[in-house]
Amino acid sequence: MAECTTLDSLLEMGFDRNRAEKAVAYTGNQGIERAMDWLMEHENDPDIDEPYVPPTENVLGSAAGEQSPSQPSESTELSAAEVDLEEASKRPMTEEEKREQIKRLEELMRVKQEERRERERKDEVEREKQRRKQGQELLQIKQKLQDDEMKKLAEQRRREKMEDRMARQRVKEKIARDREERAQKFGGGSSGTTASSPPSDAAPLSPPGNQGPPPPKKDYDECRIQIRLLDGSALTTTFKAQEPLAAVRVYVQMNGADGQDFNLLSPYPRRVYTDLDMEKPLRELGLVPSAVLVVAKK
Repeated sequence: MAECTTLDSLLEMGFDRNRAEKAVAYTGNQGIERAMDWLMEHENDPDIDEPYVPPTENVLGSAAGEQSPSQPSESTELSAAEVDLEEASKRPMTEEEKREQIKRLEELMRVKQEERRERERKDEVEREKQRRKQGQELLQIKQKLQDDEMKKLAEQRRREKMEDRMARQRVKEKIARDREERAQKFGGGSSGTTASSPPSDAAPLSPPGNQGPPPPKKDYDECRIQIRLLDGSALTTTFKAQEPLAAVRVYVQMNGADGQDFNLLSPYPRRVYTDLDMEKPLRELGLVPSAVLVVAKK
């Protein structure tokens, strides 16, 4: 009879019959509180609304229990007072008692639901803390990756600048070596030329009527070049006549190009010098003894 009372109470509280029967069966009919706890814990189960099928042994046991009253009892018969007491204990509850019990159960259910909501709220707070912690860890990892990438880029730029400085230094050393080699190679010729120069100076002193051969063309060993930069300013320097045009280009790169790519050209007559011209001596390009070169953007 206790099972029926628990089931009826659950039904009167609004629970579905199938769920109520499952709650009573799975809690072993241990009272309304246990049944309510089970319902609240399993309300989201995917099979909660499937029809309840009692186990076979329970069915057999209940059948045996139903047959047992029909069998003659071997114990002594109950007295009339005991029968009355037993009937009184099995007497159904009055409407007022039912309402009072339902009221108590509803209050109990409200308390349990509040406890459950509080647990869920705490769980949600804890999950939010975990999400924030994971988010911070991801941000730290991302920041570390960005820092590592910036360090790699900075190291790469440093290497490029160092390689550029080394390349410039190699060019300067090559130019210095070339100048030294040319000075050693053409030093004797220049002195011979210098020694032979007095006759050309003395030629005007000869009598006007005695015109000798024309003076030999002077062989210049140096070249004075004026370079007009992109900003309008000008540089003037001297190069050996046998130095390549590349020496002028390196000089511009080191003194006024600011890392920009440029061409060298002669204004009159206009000529843009190519990469092949960079290997030619200044004498061969017609820039001796003096010339004006203009720096132009590519």
